[in-house]
Order: sequence, then C-alpha cells, then structure tokens
Amino acid sequence: MLSATEKRESRVYIEPGFEWDRQDAYLFDIDGTLLRSRDRVHFESFATSVARVTGFEVTLAGILLHGSTDTAILREACRQAGVPPDVMESRIDAILEAMRVTVAERRHELDLIRMPGVEAALTHLARKGAVLGVASGNLEMIGWIKIEQAGLREWFRFGGFSDHFPIRAELIGQAAAKARELTGKSNICVVGDTPRDIEAARANFLSVIAVATGHYSFDDLVKLQPEACATSLTDLLSYARSEP
Repeated sequence: MLSATEKRESRVYIEPGFEWDRQDAYLFDIDGTLLRSRDRVHFESFATSVARVTGFEVTLAGILLHGSTDTAILREACRQAGVPPDVMESRIDAILEAMRVTVAERRHELDLIRMPGVEAALTHLARKGAVLGVASGNLEMIGWIKIEQAGLREWFRFGGFSDHFPIRAELIGQAAAKARELTGKSNICVVGDTPRDIEAARANFLSVIAVATGHYSFDDLVKLQPEACATSLTDLLSYARSEP
C-alpha cells in the first residue's frame, strides 16, 4: 500500500493547553484524512445503482462531495435529476444496497493511498492507550472495504457511518456515543479534513484535529478554529509527546 507524499509547506497550529495526543478516543474521517482513492469505483456506484434500481440517470456534477455523506449525496443527485420524491423514498434502501454490492464486487479495482503519517499517528495514539474509531460519510460496508484495502483495519474498533445518518453531525454523535461506551470517558476528538468535520465536531461538543490533506488548505481549516490543525499527520507528529 502506497502512502501519499506531502509537498506543501509544513504548518501546524495547536491551541494552547490542548494535548492533541492525550485524548481518550479519536474518530477518524476516511476520505482525505486516512486515505485517498485514485479510482472511481465509489464515485460511479451512485449513478449505476440509481439507474439499476429506478431507471433514472443521475450525475454528481455540481454537488459538493467533500465532507458530505453518501446518503445526502444520493438524495441531492436524485433531486437534481428530477427523480420523483415518492420514487426516491420507496427505493432508497434498494439503491444503497446496490451501491454496497457494486463497491464490494469491484473492490479489486480500488486504487488507494494512505495519507501522510497515518500509520505512524495511529501507532502513536494506540500506544498511548487511545481507542480508535472511524466517523465517515461513507456507507458502512464501503467504508470498511476501503480501510481493509488500505491495510488499516487492525487499528479501528468501531465506526459511525451514513447508512442511517445523512447528516454528518448525527453520525459523529453516534460514533462518539460508542466511544464513550468503550472507554467510560468523555475526551473524544474528531480528526478530519473538511469544514464539515469541524462543524460536526462542534455540534457534538467535541474537540477536533483538522488535517489539510484533502480538498481544503491549512488556511481554510485553521480559520474555523479547530483545537489543532496541520498540513499532515506527519507534521502533527513532530509535536508528539514522548512521555506515556
């Protein structure tokens, strides 16, 4: 599994007093944070699944994908294409299942690279006793397939996904509740690469580490005042504490 290289200037901001690597649990976004897809398998599953189930042709053109959820993207694509609401609502479960099946059948076509510093950061946090989970806009099966194909499955004990939560703040809340059940503690941190990750963390009163490894720049993210912001996890690790 290849890892992406960080070519931009290294920049890190950490809010005074925030111990970024001493939280009880971390909720990692997938796309743009843990990994990047260089294929179109997941992307194409929306249109092919809608067409297979309903006969309607949809496109993702003009839809904000970064930081969104699969269920929200699907609904917007159908609305944009003029799919009647009653058709959409009656067939949405079948469309989502078709998406899962499509990605599972084409998993050998996935071309994924890990973002800079991912495995080193996960190793560092796990050694400090943190519980690691994912909180992603992907459908659950699709999210886990990507993580497995990227060779990262061993690190994560649980996840929150968009199958039943079209709003990112809701799936973050579900994942945070699981983290509290597992740890019995409340210091939970979201790690993501978009403004929507920061907004969802804030909606759940959680701290957030923003990494500029996706579509948004360091300046885009730091102005939203996350507790920590870095050009990559590699750069953030240079501020790791050596003591347990």
